[in-house]
Amino acid sequence: MKKIKILEAIRQGKVGGGESHVLELVTNLDKTRFEPVVLAFTDGPMVDELRNRGIKTKIIYTETGFDFRVWKKVRDFIKSEEIDIIHAHGTRANSNVFFAAKKLNLPLIYTVHGWSFHIDQNFHVRKLRELSENFLTSVADKTICVSKSNQEDGIKLFGMKRSEVIYNAVNLDKFNSNKQFKDIRNELGIPANKTLIGYIVRITGQKDPFTMIKAMKILSEKTDDAILLMVGEGDLKDATINLAKELNIEHKIIFQPFRSDIPDILNAIDIYCLPSLWEGFPIGILEAMAMGKVVIASPVDGTNELITDEETGVLSDVGDAELLAQNLYLMHSDSKFKNQIAAEAKYFVEKNFGIQRLIDRVENLYIETKMRSLPLGYQKSL
Repeated sequence: MKKIKILEAIRQGKVGGGESHVLELVTNLDKTRFEPVVLAFTDGPMVDELRNRGIKTKIIYTETGFDFRVWKKVRDFIKSEEIDIIHAHGTRANSNVFFAAKKLNLPLIYTVHGWSFHIDQNFHVRKLRELSENFLTSVADKTICVSKSNQEDGIKLFGMKRSEVIYNAVNLDKFNSNKQFKDIRNELGIPANKTLIGYIVRITGQKDPFTMIKAMKILSEKTDDAILLMVGEGDLKDATINLAKELNIEHKIIFQPFRSDIPDILNAIDIYCLPSLWEGFPIGILEAMAMGKVVIASPVDGTNELITDEETGVLSDVGDAELLAQNLYLMHSDSKFKNQIAAEAKYFVEKNFGIQRLIDRVENLYIETKMRSLPLGYQKSL
C-alpha cells in the first residue's frame, strides 16, 4: 500500500511546546505507512534537528498570519510534494496553509496548541482573534484540541464543529530519571545543597516572567538557599534581566540561552515553575513530571487537567507573586511533601501521557481522513 504523505506545518523553527510536539510526532510516526514532510515558516533549531533526523523540511519565510504573499509558494510546494493530508499546528500555520488545502482539494487537520485569543488582549483584538479561529476551524476537516478546556472554549464561543481532544504526550525514554545525565550543577557552579528552581520556556508575556522574578525576590527574603535557573529566549528576556537587577537579586538567578539538553536541565533542578497567563496543554510540565520533579504552575486551561493541587503538583494563582513565593518556600522547606507530590506526578504521567498513545491516535486519524478522501469504490477495497 502506498504511504500516506503528510505535510506537518508549524509557524516557526524555534523550539516551543508546539514545535516539540511536531518533532516527536514526525519522529515516531510509522514510516512504513506514513511519510511526513515539515513546512516551517521561520528557520531555527527545530528545523536543524528535523533535518538531522532525516525528516524533509521546507522553510517558506513569514512571521505574519494570513500572509497571502506566501500562499502560492505554499500551494506550489504542497503540489510538488504530492501531499495527501495537510496537518497544521497552530493558528499562524493554519492561516497560511488553508488556501492551498482548498485549492488542491486536500483534507486539512488543525491542531490548536492553545487559542490565539488571550485574557490579556483588549476587547477588539480578542474579538478579531475569535473570528479568525472561527474561520480556521470551519475550513478544517478536523480540529484537534490539546485540552478539554480549549475544546469547550471553541464550542462555547463560536460553535466549533468536528473537533476532538488529543492530549499532548511525552517521550518517556528521553525523559527518564533513571538515565545518566550531564552534571549541569557542576557546569553552572550550583552547589548541591541549594534548591534549584527551573523556569524553562520562551520568555514572553504568556509565561509571565515578571511574576517569576518578583516571587524570587520574596523567596530570597525567606531563605538564602534557593537559586532560579531561567533557560530560554524571548522578547521579554532583556526586561526580565533588568527587573532582576532592579530588585537586586541578579546573584540569585542564572540566565541561560535556549538549550537542547532539557532532560539534563530537568535532572538538575528541584522545582519546575510555570506561572503562565494561559496554556494549551503544556509539554514542559509533562516533561518535568516525567522526570520526577514537583511542578508549581498557574491553574489555567489544560494545566488544570494535568495538575491536581497538592497531589500531582501545586497550583498558584495567576500573577500572584506572594503566593508563588509561599509555594516555592513550602516545596523548598518540606522535602518529604515535595517528593511525595513528585512521585505521584511521575506515576500519573507515565500511566496516561506516553508518546505512543498520542501517535496511535494521530495515525488512526490520518488513516480515517485519507479513507474519507477516497472515492467510495477505493474505500471498499481497503
